[in-house]
Amino acid sequence: MIEVTKLTKRYGAFTAVDDISFSIEPGEICGFLGPNGAGKTTTMRILTGFMPPTDGRVTVAGFDVFSDMIEIKKRVGYLPESTPLYTEMRVSEYLDFVAEIKGLKSSAKKRKVADVMEATHITDRQRSLISSLSKGYRQRVGLAQALLNDPETLILDEPSIGLDPKQITEIRSMIKDLAGKRTVILSTHILPEAQMICSRVMIINKGKLVAAGTPESLAQKFEESGKIVATIKAPSEEAFRAVRNVEGASEVSMTKVGEEIVKFYISPTKDKNLRKSLARLVVDKDWELLELKEASLSLEEVYLKLVTQESEPAGLTGK
Repeated sequence: MIEVTKLTKRYGAFTAVDDISFSIEPGEICGFLGPNGAGKTTTMRILTGFMPPTDGRVTVAGFDVFSDMIEIKKRVGYLPESTPLYTEMRVSEYLDFVAEIKGLKSSAKKRKVADVMEATHITDRQRSLISSLSKGYRQRVGLAQALLNDPETLILDEPSIGLDPKQITEIRSMIKDLAGKRTVILSTHILPEAQMICSRVMIINKGKLVAAGTPESLAQKFEESGKIVATIKAPSEEAFRAVRNVEGASEVSMTKVGEEIVKFYISPTKDKNLRKSLARLVVDKDWELLELKEASLSLEEVYLKLVTQESEPAGLTGK
């Protein structure tokens, strides 16, 4: 278990992490989200024992980062954003070297190197020079070295950055396979990725923890009660004017999603049945109703609300 209490990190007059507190249970996959410079990487480096905090308390598996840094490093695997590899070495040579640094004995070392290569699907490249590997394979090698000490906690800083869609899918699958076996903390700018693989997310902005919870609970917390989403095949300007004047519509915004296909986000007035009014409008206008449902926010929309204060979908607004 990871416990963080009133964590603060300052660099001179600049506060990179500002009095944040959270806990992460064993077996969770927890995502750290936030813009560049928000404090994600600094927090992760403190959790790994790479750097000390200015103030606050951090424990990993019961060990304190101030007094038990060596014990924490034994229990944590770390993949930095820029994977530190010796590119002149072959894959198996590099992993053997890292295993020795991490204190694995000769008999266990050979077996563990083979195990992590199999887990990250790089056994067929074990004799390749790291310099000859693609970005995706280098990330796999970096993940393999992080797993060598069989860590209770795995900390991954932007593990899919710079990868193509196929490589992202492969890395994502590997991370999901680790769920339940160990605690995984990852930072990412790919919000759909966090929504797909993380059991919980934390959003950090300007050094402060501004939200934490499951993607579903955050969406429920920040969504507007009663808001309706309607997707209609109709001329956009005419449809916008008509929907804006529907009985019971308090506020309307519109986004074009295709040729004469528009999506409306509609806030109702109190005690008005918008669904019935919208259905009647579509029938009267001989339009096609493609979707009608209660609005639910994606993790990306929650993120935008908290970090950039962009609370409305792009497009026209009315009323």
